[in-house]
Amino acid sequence: MAFFSRPSFSRPSGDSAVSTKRTTVDKDLKRFVQLEKAAARTSQRNLNLGFGLLFLLGVWLFTFFKVGGEDGYTILTIAAIIGGYMAMNIGANDVANNVGPAVGSKALTMFGALIIAAIFEASGAIIAGGDVVTTISKSIVSPDTFADKTIFIWAMMAALLSAAIWINLATVFGAPVSTTHSIVGGVLGGGIAAAGVSAVNWAVMAKIAASWVISPVLGGLIAAGFLAFIKLAVLYKDDKIDAAKRWVPVLVAIMAAAFSVYLVMKGFKRIWKPDVSVIAAIGVAAFVVFYLTVKSFVARAAADLPNKRKSVSNLFTIPLICAAALLSFAHGSNDVANAVGPLAAIVNAVTQGTVAAKVVLPLWVLAIGAVGISVGLMLFGPKIIEIVGEKITKLDRVRAFCVALSASITVIIASTLGLPVSSTHIAVGTVFGVGFLREFITNRRVDIQTPNAIGAESTPDNAGGPSEKKWAKAHRRKLVRRNHMMTIIAAWIITVPASAIIAGLIFLAINAF
Repeated sequence: MAFFSRPSFSRPSGDSAVSTKRTTVDKDLKRFVQLEKAAARTSQRNLNLGFGLLFLLGVWLFTFFKVGGEDGYTILTIAAIIGGYMAMNIGANDVANNVGPAVGSKALTMFGALIIAAIFEASGAIIAGGDVVTTISKSIVSPDTFADKTIFIWAMMAALLSAAIWINLATVFGAPVSTTHSIVGGVLGGGIAAAGVSAVNWAVMAKIAASWVISPVLGGLIAAGFLAFIKLAVLYKDDKIDAAKRWVPVLVAIMAAAFSVYLVMKGFKRIWKPDVSVIAAIGVAAFVVFYLTVKSFVARAAADLPNKRKSVSNLFTIPLICAAALLSFAHGSNDVANAVGPLAAIVNAVTQGTVAAKVVLPLWVLAIGAVGISVGLMLFGPKIIEIVGEKITKLDRVRAFCVALSASITVIIASTLGLPVSSTHIAVGTVFGVGFLREFITNRRVDIQTPNAIGAESTPDNAGGPSEKKWAKAHRRKLVRRNHMMTIIAAWIITVPASAIIAGLIFLAINAF
């Protein structure tokens, strides 16, 4: 009878049981793979740390054979190791600005970017690093304010170590910061601790503080302007290839002229200082030569290209690689002084017994800076390179080209106006400029499409009403990652005070012992 029939229990079918078991196995495998990757990352970090310590050991041995037995050998050895540590941190953090866009746009692989940057950074430092450097960065503190040679040496050592520690911390947190501002903060803090507040040139400090705003805003506006022009003149045209043949040679020639002037003004400024007319002539000559060369190249390359945006983007591959190399050369020649300037001051004070604003830069000191930058780049550079090239906003080759071109032009404008700007702030600012322009254009398109997208809800009675606003808000995109932006801006703001406080504490600790 139905009332007394045995209850039936459903059991999973064979296929369901197999599927459940397979899902469990897949989850276990996924966890295992994640653990394996985490272990590999930890192992790689430890290996890199070991190589970094090995480099510093090499600096110690190198210094021993160079100055061993001389008066002040211990101080020189400690200062050389700190200088090598500073150089490694510059390579790990600051060089990303030069090659990050090329890597993010896939014009260069990470390995290729590391090799190119290491070669050109070292070449720039050795070839054009200069024979004479300013020991007190940006003339913040006058050497005359220090009571004696020993106090000056401790202050410079504190400045160098504090800047290195701050850049190291910024790299750990994934924030590209200005090495120039870091050493400025170090000199400021060490100078105040050693000679008092009155020793600081506050007018110079005010200019440096102004550059925190000027650098990224100016770079971002120029980059956004170039990207807007390329979109209107090339990418939005029906015949993109014909437009590319007309404008790509002009854009690449502008880039060649800008980089020629950039290298003369920044890359070779320590060994050659031509007047304005010579610099202008170099820029014009570079424009003409590259325009004629690139025009014939683009005409041949464009003949077989489909009429697509990607085809136009590929035309910027070689200019991007050249830009990464030239930016690295200029950076190596210019910023190596941040690593070895205070070290050179210490060497001069120990060996000559004098405190000077400008000193001769020994080749062995320059070598420590050049090699240290390359070592830091190879071991620890990929993290910041990925952030600049990929994490802030997505870069294709057109956008990366705008970043590289705008960075060089902004440095030229700032140098001409005598503004103490940061190349790091400029480079990252151009990435922000490109990203925010993309975001504005994309969301503007959403606003225009809103009435049609709402469909039946968009009637004359409710046009522009809550439904449209909700749809538009839901479909707006943030193409610049806000978490990275806030981390970077916060790091920029506190760089000088943070490195100054660290330097002051280090000086007080050294002085106490």
